Amino acid sequence: MTSTLNSSDADITSLVAAENDRYTAAIAADEDAFRRIAHPALTYAHSDGRRDTLDEYLAKLVSGALDYHSIEHPIADVVISGDTAVVIGEMRAELTVGGRRKNIDNTCIAVWVRENGLWLLLAYQPTPRPQPTGGAT
Repeated sequence: MTSTLNSSDADITSLVAAENDRYTAAIAADEDAFRRIAHPALTYAHSDGRRDTLDEYLAKLVSGALDYHSIEHPIADVVISGDTAVVIGEMRAELTVGGRRKNIDNTCIAVWVRENGLWLLLAYQPTPRPQPTGGAT
């Protein structure tokens, strides 16, 4: 992982911990834990292009409409400018969406803002990786 701009080791450590906490909360469907690290104005995009507010996303987690079984989330880079950070990485998951089990493989960015000394997730945007076609290139 690399970091750029004016990042400090403490900020990077805090952001990596916050990323771990949010994925742990998503797998556990732990509404309180997720709310603690999310900004109230969160915009959470999904790999199918749909977007949720914080309350919409949490309602899906708590109801089981969105059920994460496992998530891998390696971080490639952390870019910090002032009180805004962008965490760049990947998100691979096994999940059930609307009763249908599936796997996703995305690159992603997570935008975090620091308020009152805490990093809060403001936006999440995944991009699905192209799937192999099996043909010659």
